[in-house]
Amino acid sequence: MSGLATVLGALPTAVGDGAVAPVTADFSQDVFWVWLVKAVAIIVFLLTSVLIAIWFERRVVARMQVRPGPNVHGPLGLLQSLADAMKLLVKEDVTVKAADKFVYILAPMIAVLCSLLVFAVIPFGPEVSIFGVVTPLQLTDFSVAVLYILACAAVGVYGIVLGGWSSNSTYPLLGGVRSTAQVISYELAMGLSLVSVFIMAGSMSTSQIVDSQTQVWWFLPLLPAFVIYLISMVGETNRLPFDLPEAEGELVGGYTTEYSSMKFAWFFLAEYINMLNVSAVATTLFFGGWRAPWPISAINDGMFNTGWWPVLWFVAKVWMFMFLFVWIRGSVLRFRYDQFMKIGWKVLIPAALGWVVCVTLVQGARQLWDVDLRTLLFVLAGVVAVGLVASFLVPERTPEPEPEPTGPQEIDPFAHGYPVPPLPGQVLPPSPRAQRRLAATDPGDPSGPETPLEVRGG
Repeated sequence: MSGLATVLGALPTAVGDGAVAPVTADFSQDVFWVWLVKAVAIIVFLLTSVLIAIWFERRVVARMQVRPGPNVHGPLGLLQSLADAMKLLVKEDVTVKAADKFVYILAPMIAVLCSLLVFAVIPFGPEVSIFGVVTPLQLTDFSVAVLYILACAAVGVYGIVLGGWSSNSTYPLLGGVRSTAQVISYELAMGLSLVSVFIMAGSMSTSQIVDSQTQVWWFLPLLPAFVIYLISMVGETNRLPFDLPEAEGELVGGYTTEYSSMKFAWFFLAEYINMLNVSAVATTLFFGGWRAPWPISAINDGMFNTGWWPVLWFVAKVWMFMFLFVWIRGSVLRFRYDQFMKIGWKVLIPAALGWVVCVTLVQGARQLWDVDLRTLLFVLAGVVAVGLVASFLVPERTPEPEPEPTGPQEIDPFAHGYPVPPLPGQVLPPSPRAQRRLAATDPGDPSGPETPLEVRGG
């Protein structure tokens, strides 16, 4: 990720007017207590959203599977998530004796801390008045805010890797190693899918990117990049069909196998907060951020894009992506490992690189010949989308099957130290009893003649 961050860090200078684009949000009037209120509000929003997301996921999947889902504790089962959280809080905390104690406890803390940091640069809305202080609905912002988000996501995987390694057990280690391959594959595709947004917006500041979507949201002209990001964000958060680091059917419980009580809850919390994080990034970079959708945005000269109304639009868009997570989980099966790696390295990364080249050419054509932006981008989006679909339709080369032997093949069942039954087309050597019988029949040939098939196997 360091090389990718270096390349991305140079983009605003390359596509802009020679300097890093300014940050739109103005934090000059913020004081200490305003920062504290914003930080506490973000943490409360994330923790509350996680409890709602767990209930929401269980209810939606149950509805898709014609089941009632949680419906006992509280109205519509809303208190079920709180009951589960309290159960994990009071459950006995078991620590593996053979584990590296310091890293074993530190790993879930790293995962949760990195997930909580992302929303610091996510804009919830424009400037509002909080107890007489005019401030943006955003904790902070800077010229490379999106790089900060990618860095937090990249460091967060260390919690998974260290959790699997420090448990000193085979299955958690396999789950942690799988997560490294997953992040390398899908973090690159995710970062490359955002490059076209940086080129079009001319900045990596989240508030500046939202401000650049006044006329059109970037998911329309940058549709291939948006589709690549959607697939990458599912793989980045270890969700079905890309939950290979967990893979309950193969690795028992993945990197969380040796964790219990609150340490397990921290990993669980980090997963759901990361779902909110990538949904918020998709909203901010592709779906207009906190801006109201059309035609609501055109009512009374955009009155619904001012004040506290934008918070409603932002939260609604985030939960639209959360529903997409749940919908995919209830509809798609887990991919095989080879399919998973093929999608990441052979489809997403080449498609993202090709789209970045196309967008760069479009920007150059606009500056040289003053060509209409929307026409060019929609044409290129169609070409890339067709190419992406065609890549799935091209059949893979399969090796030619080896010619089958004309007769039955004799095998040694103890060649690898343990008995192996014969496969179709294979036969066992004659048993000692059959060899003695043949030797008695033909004393001149101790080894015996060719053994008939009906005699083989004793």
